[in-house]
Formats: sequence, structure tokens, C-alpha cells
Amino acid sequence: MLALRLVRGAAPLALFRRLLLAAAAAGATFLMLGAVGHAADPGPAEGGATRLLWCLVPLTATLQLTVAVARTDTGRRALSGLDAAGMGPTRMPLLAAASATASCLLGSFVALVLFLLLRGHLGGLPFAGAAGDVLGAGPPLPLGAVLLLFLLVPLTAAGTCLVALRPRPLPPGRTEGRPPEPGTLADVPPTPLPPGLAWGTALTATGLALETFAGPGPAEGSTGLLLPMPGSLAGSPPGVLAGWLLTAVGLVLAGPGLTHLCGRLIALGRPGALRLLSGRVLQEDAERVGRPLGVLCAVGSGALAAAALYGPARDTGSGAEAVFGPLTVLGGALVLGCASVSALTAAAESRVHRAPATAALLQLGAPRSLLRNASALRAVTVLAVLGPVAWAVGTLAALPLTG
Repeated sequence: MLALRLVRGAAPLALFRRLLLAAAAAGATFLMLGAVGHAADPGPAEGGATRLLWCLVPLTATLQLTVAVARTDTGRRALSGLDAAGMGPTRMPLLAAASATASCLLGSFVALVLFLLLRGHLGGLPFAGAAGDVLGAGPPLPLGAVLLLFLLVPLTAAGTCLVALRPRPLPPGRTEGRPPEPGTLADVPPTPLPPGLAWGTALTATGLALETFAGPGPAEGSTGLLLPMPGSLAGSPPGVLAGWLLTAVGLVLAGPGLTHLCGRLIALGRPGALRLLSGRVLQEDAERVGRPLGVLCAVGSGALAAAALYGPARDTGSGAEAVFGPLTVLGGALVLGCASVSALTAAAESRVHRAPATAALLQLGAPRSLLRNASALRAVTVLAVLGPVAWAVGTLAALPLTG
């Protein structure tokens, strides 16, 4: 009941984030139900199972968005108002899991109704059976599988929130929400480089090398069997799939380290107030913002690789245009949208955590234009560093299959 009351009385921005989460849950549930519709068809033996495997990608993106929204909604601003109601840090994950479950249940219900309507099970309504061929209409649906997939996103979202938002002890010498001590920013020691950059770089290099050695040769690549998308995995080198997975995991692990290096790059040399403030803030927020930026970088590189693989193939008539069906486009848009919204939500959470320091700077007479210029400088630097990284990884990942 408390979660529902908080949803009813939430700010418009919080409601918008929860609506985005409901939309993402609806998209992931719709894709999984579509896979079940094809699995019920006795024609293709592996079509439904393969589509279910590809649905793990949008499901993972939805869970990441769930954690980002829940972490923002249970931040310092929300925690300060719920302490009086007995909702301390140990009980906030339960509240976050309940709110995420409610949003995802709403999205799953909408997806189920839309799926049944477009598949033709709700006759007499507009657009009934309009996408029956895409959703595998014809054979009856397994009721147990439909119910399981209807509850899969809400249940996994609740469990992910409980695990990701569990209370963790603060590092030694750190206090939550404490404003900066009097003095200059130059007197504050720089934050250490987050762990994971070395492992992320190693995994990315290993994935690219594995794709190079496992990719098809010129004779195989000339048959038109590129890396199939959610239709079928027949003819796909397993090493290429494993290499893509290692590359994506490596980019996610390297995200905080790359973000921290962006902060060091800004504050390189003898910086002024603008560069020093922007660089130190980016280094401080590297752990919080870096992981979603790494996910966005991995998604961007995957999109570039897919465009390099299937863009020319569609013009040559190799049959690859079938992989860009409506469900594939929906899945790609869902993954890209969840990664982008997660990065923006992490930036909003970081702004909430910096609120005491921002208020202290304004009390000391810092102009608001300085804070705006520092935010713009951070955004431009991150884009200038991570953009070429995503482009290079995407190009190298597609090179073994296009060459």
C-alpha cells in the first residue's frame, strides 16, 4: 500500500520514469510472448527457442533500467522523507522492489492484451489479428508458458532490485551526504581509478580476437549467411557470438574507468576553476555514471556492427532483409532506449547526490553559469572519448564477418 501511495503522490518526473519502465517491461514481455507464439508452431523446430534466447538481450536492458529507476527513486531526497515513517536504508530495497513490480506488472498486462489482440484471440475488436503472421498465429498457445512469461519481467525486476539496492558499507573516510570542507578544490585528493578498466580492456580485446579467429572465411562469407538475428542461428559461428558477448561485458566493465579517465583528461595540467570542478566531479561520479555509459557504449557498438553487417547485404539481395522484421526492430529500439534512459537516469541520480556540494558552492558565491558550463564540458568530453571507442569496437567486431 505504501508503494502505491508513493506512486500516486510522486513528482511528474518520477511518474514519467515509471511510465518508461512500464513501457520497457511491455516491450520485453511482448517480444517473449511473440517467441512463444512461434514456438507453438510445429513448423520450424528451432525458431521459437532461438527467439527466446534473443529475448534475453531486451530483458537484460529492461532490468538495468529497473535498477536505475529504483535507485533514483530511493535516493537521498526520498530517503530523507521516509525516515520518519520507519523506512530506513535496510527497508528501502523492499519498497523499491514493490514499486518496480507494480510498474512492470502494468507493462506486462498491456503487452499481454496487445499480443492477444494482434494475434487474433480477441475477435470483434479493432486490429484483431492484424499481426497474426508475425506473432505465429494458428496453433493454440501453451497457457503455462504464457503465464510464466507474463510474470517473468515483474519477478526478475523485484529480485534484481533487492540484490542491487541492498545496503553496502561506505568506504573508509567517506560519509554519505556530507558537504565539502572549507578550502579549495585543489586541496582535495583525487579519487582513485575505479577497478575494472584492466579487466574490461582485456575482455574486449579477447572478444575481438575470438571473433577474428572464429569468423567465417571468404568462402563461407560469400554464401550470404551472415550472423543471423532473432530468426535462426543455423550457420552462425558460436565463437562469434561468444566474442560479441565478451566484448560487450568488457565495455561495461571498462565504463567507470573510462569515465574516470575523462575526468582526469579535463583536469589535466594547470586547470582553472571550470576544468577543475568539471574534472573532479566526473572522477567522483565515475562509479555511479560509468557503468550505464559502458552499457550505452556496448549497445552503440553492437548497433554499428549490425548496420555494417546487414546494411550492404540488404542491397545485394542476400536474404538478410528478413532479419529486420518488426520484432527485431522493436527489440533493437527497446535495448537502445533502455540504455539511453538508464544513462540519463544515472546522471539525474548523480545530480541528486551532488546537491549538498552544489548548494555549498552557490553559498560561496559561485555563479550558476559555472555549474552549467561544467556540466556541458563533462558531457562533451565523455561523448568525445566514448564515441570513438564505440565506433572502433563496432567496426572491429563486424570486420571478421564482412571481410
